[in-house]
Amino acid sequence: MTTGDNFDHGVGRLRKSTIDKDLRKLERIEVATRAIGKDQFSIGMAVVFLCVIAAFAAFYFGSQPGAVILVVAAVLAGYMALNIGANDVANNVGPAVGSRALTMMGALIIAAVCESAGALIAGGDVVKTISKGIIDPAQVANSQDFIAAMLAALCASAVWVNIATYVGAPVSTTHAVVGGVVGAGVSAVGFGVVDWGVMAAIALSWVISPILGGIIAALFLAFIKANIIYRDDKIAAARLWVPALIASMCSAFGAYLMIKGFKQIWIPSAGMVVATSFGVFVAAYLVLNPVIARQSEGMENRNQSLRKLFHIPLIFSAALLSFAHGANDVANAIGPLAGILHALETGNIAGNVKIPFWVMLIGALGISIGLFLFGPKLIRMVGENITRMNPIRAYCVALSAAITVIIASALGLPVSSTHIAVGAVFGVGFFREYYITHSRVRREYLERKGVPPAKDLEVKRDAPELIRRKLVRRQHFTVVVAAWLITVPAAGALSAILYQLIRANM
Repeated sequence: MTTGDNFDHGVGRLRKSTIDKDLRKLERIEVATRAIGKDQFSIGMAVVFLCVIAAFAAFYFGSQPGAVILVVAAVLAGYMALNIGANDVANNVGPAVGSRALTMMGALIIAAVCESAGALIAGGDVVKTISKGIIDPAQVANSQDFIAAMLAALCASAVWVNIATYVGAPVSTTHAVVGGVVGAGVSAVGFGVVDWGVMAAIALSWVISPILGGIIAALFLAFIKANIIYRDDKIAAARLWVPALIASMCSAFGAYLMIKGFKQIWIPSAGMVVATSFGVFVAAYLVLNPVIARQSEGMENRNQSLRKLFHIPLIFSAALLSFAHGANDVANAIGPLAGILHALETGNIAGNVKIPFWVMLIGALGISIGLFLFGPKLIRMVGENITRMNPIRAYCVALSAAITVIIASALGLPVSSTHIAVGAVFGVGFFREYYITHSRVRREYLERKGVPPAKDLEVKRDAPELIRRKLVRRQHFTVVVAAWLITVPAAGALSAILYQLIRANM
C-alpha cells in the first residue's frame, strides 16, 4: 500500500511537471505571437505613412515634369526619417529610460515632441544637400546625375540604418548619409569628386567621439563616487555637490543648444556662448541650492536616496538632447529631397537649398512616427542592455554628450552624437568594472562599514546574474563597434550600385 501511494504520488509529480512544461511552452508561443503581431502592426503603420506621403506628393506635383521622381524622393525621405526615429533618437532618451527616471511611454512622448519641435523650429530653412561638403556639386556633370546620386544616397543610407536597427546596433545616421553620398559621387564622377580631407576628419571622429565621450562620463562618475557615494554622510555630501553638478549640466546644455541646437538659424560668437553658459551656471546654482536642501531633508543615508535627486535633470536632458537632434539630423532625411526638388524646378545644382515647409514636415513626422513604432528596441539597447543604468550614471552620460559636442565644436571636429552617447555608456560600464577592484576610496569605505573588500568581491563573483546585469556586455560592444566601422563603406557600396541602376533607368 505504501509503495502504491508513493507510485501514485510520483505519477502526480510527473504529470504536474509535464503540465507545467506544456504551459510554459504555450506561454512562450503566446509571447512570440504577440511580438510578431506587434512587429506586423508597426510595419503596416510605417507603410501607411509612406503611402500617405506618396499620395500627397502625387497630388501636389500632379503632371509637372519629374513628378514621378519627386514622389519616389519624398517616399525615400519619409523612409529615412522613420529610420532616424527608430535608431538615432535612442541615444537621447535611452539612459533616462534605463535608469527608470522616465518610463518608456514618457520617453517616447517627450522625444517625439522635442524632435519635432527641433526640426520645425530650429531645423533651418536652408540645408546642405551634399552632406558635410564631402563632394563638390560643380563636378557633377548635370542635374540628372545629381538627382540619381541623391536618390541613391538617400535609399542606401536608409536601408543601412534599417539593417542596423534590426540587429540592434545604434549607428550614426549622418555617417550613413556621408557613406551614401561618397558612394554615389564616386560612382557618378570618380574618386576625384570627394574631398578626402573632410572624409579624413569624419573618419577621425569615429575614434575621437566614443573615446572622448567615454572618458568624460567616467571622470564625472569617478568624481561622484569619490565625493558623494562613498562618503559616510552621503546626504551632506549631496547637499554640497549636487547643486553644482546639476548647474554644470544646465550650463553645458545652454552652450550645447547655442552651438548645435540653433546652428541652422543662428550662430553665436564664442564669447557669447561662454558668457551665457557662465550666467546659466550661476543662476541654476542659486536656484538649485535651496531646492536640493529641501529635497534631501529626511532622506535616508543610502545610494537610493541620492538617485532621486537626479530624476528631473535627466528628464530635461532627454528633452534638450532630442530638440537639438531634431534640429540637426532632420537634414539627413530631407536634405537630398530638397536638393532634388530644387534641381527639377530650376535645372541648377546647388550645394545649399531652401526647404519648403511640407518637406520639413515629412522629416519631423517621420522621425516621431519611427520613434513610436520601432524606437523602443534601440532605447532598451542603449539604456539597459549594454550596462545597467541608474540616474547617477545616466546623468554622467547626458552631461558627457553635451560637453563632448562643445569641445569638438571648439576644435572644429565633426563628431557623431550617436557615437558620443553610446561611447559614454560604455565608458561608464568599463569604469565601474575597473573601480570595483582598484578603488582605494571604495575599499576604505567598505572597511569602515565592516565589509571586507575580499568578501565583497567574492560575493560578486558568486553572483553571475548580478555581474551580467551591472557590467558591460561584451557581445553588444562587439556588435556596436563592428556596425560603426562598416557604416560608411556599407552605405557607400550600396549607394554606388543603386546609382548605376537608377541612372540606367532615368
